[in-house]
Amino acid sequence: MEPLASISSLGRSGGQRAAGWQAQLRVDYVVNRVATTHRGQSEDQVKQALQDQLRVYGVVPNAKQMAIYAKAISALPELPPR
Repeated sequence: MEPLASISSLGRSGGQRAAGWQAQLRVDYVVNRVATTHRGQSEDQVKQALQDQLRVYGVVPNAKQMAIYAKAISALPELPPR
């Protein structure tokens, strides 16, 4: 997965933002969060975590996109415990 753009770069379009930009910020936040907490787990576990957390933020998950994210996150190596 590629790093996300900084939030400050979203405001550089002269006040014009694409529809759905707030939902995309929420998706980016949840994907990054799940990528640190569920990496290396099964795709089903990752997909469920993504869906659960997106619903908390009021985002209806796109099933096709969630499958792509889940596959990428599950392929990441687990982080060592802190």
